[in-house]
Amino acid sequence: MLISCGDALIDFVPTRNAQGREAVMPAVGGSCLNVAIGMARLGAPTGFVGGISTDLFGRMIADHATASHVDLSLATRSDRQTTLAFVRIVAGDSHYAFYDAETATRNWTYRREAIPFADIEAVHVGSTTLVNDRGAAETKALIADARPSSTISFDPNCRPNLVEDKPAYLARMAEFAAGADLIKMSDVDFAYLFGDEPYRQRANELLMQGTSLVVITRGSDGAIAWHAGTGQIEVAAPKVEVADTIGAGDSFQAALLFALYKQGRLAREKLGSIGSDELRGALSFAANCAGLTCTRPGADPPWSHEVAGDW
Repeated sequence: MLISCGDALIDFVPTRNAQGREAVMPAVGGSCLNVAIGMARLGAPTGFVGGISTDLFGRMIADHATASHVDLSLATRSDRQTTLAFVRIVAGDSHYAFYDAETATRNWTYRREAIPFADIEAVHVGSTTLVNDRGAAETKALIADARPSSTISFDPNCRPNLVEDKPAYLARMAEFAAGADLIKMSDVDFAYLFGDEPYRQRANELLMQGTSLVVITRGSDGAIAWHAGTGQIEVAAPKVEVADTIGAGDSFQAALLFALYKQGRLAREKLGSIGSDELRGALSFAANCAGLTCTRPGADPPWSHEVAGDW
């Protein structure tokens, strides 16, 4: 099984009402839940680890995840409220306002010995759960138990409006990166974390500390990756009519993990020895899945039958 650990929430995505005025539509989201849904829809056995409320929105999240074939047996249900995120599209980019105090996601607790890590090929972590001290501490404990047998995937998916102490946050992200085998981040995340530092320079530093694969996604400019063995690989983004970019990075992450899983290259030692053609194929597939997600509103990763010709 592959698992994704982190946030599950409701995005209120922008739309227009019958009179043409701005309106919002609730849609299930949360970066780590999106990754789980993306992997499961493509056909990988997938579980989600994190907090999900039993309230109205929590039931929406659970129903949506179950319909996408995500195993929720490792999730923690509570009567705390669901995290809500309101989205506005400004100059093509998604901007978020979060309502996240004392929610089910924020108060998630790792249930030690509840996850059979010997049967878990990869664990993905990242996003808003890592902003607060408790979520970060619980995730670190999970990674410590998972790392001996499972590949660790990390996407910081930064949300600056939730960060109160940027130096502390940067140190925390560096710590999570140091324990990851696969790191993916957007160009926007990279700029927030590393400023104007060249991609290659930071990627090489991450590879030297033990990461096998570093990927930077750049929207319509495609993705560029660095691998400890095969070097640098760049893939193009498909040309699509964009509805919005919500969930595109999560879809890329899910499809990349799925492709590596299908290639038999997701286990740590196998990922470290992947060939350039295999890696290019996995990255291209991920870019195509992200592009398809951009053609429809909200985080709506593709199903296997929608990309059957690509894989």
